[in-house]
Amino acid sequence: MKTQRDKLREDVKFRILRLLMDKPEMSQRELARAVGVSTGGIHYVLNALVEKGLVKLSNFTAAEDKRRYAYQLTPRGITEKARLARRFMLRKMAEYEALKAEIEEVGAELTDEERQSILAEAGGQVAER
Repeated sequence: MKTQRDKLREDVKFRILRLLMDKPEMSQRELARAVGVSTGGIHYVLNALVEKGLVKLSNFTAAEDKRRYAYQLTPRGITEKARLARRFMLRKMAEYEALKAEIEEVGAELTDEERQSILAEAGGQVAER
């Protein structure tokens, strides 16, 4: 059984692979900001991805600073990204269903006036059921 920490690590790995698939020239600092972890954390994960053969480093030829790298997904990395995407979607869909049920449960305890007030505060972002 996966712990919450394992799930978070898997989510970080998936998000990094997903970002690198679209933009391999992202810097570690850019990845850290996008994923919401420290630059050191990104460095650690990238090294692990390289060691596992999921990502390979190549020089980013368009960069003025020739020390910049592009992080390219290998065929194994693309396969792993697809596996992680499936697990991510299943987990997020389960979280969504649980959250939706909890919202409905709490909503049933509210008066119509309270419910309308909450919907107005949400700025119409929440569709009334």
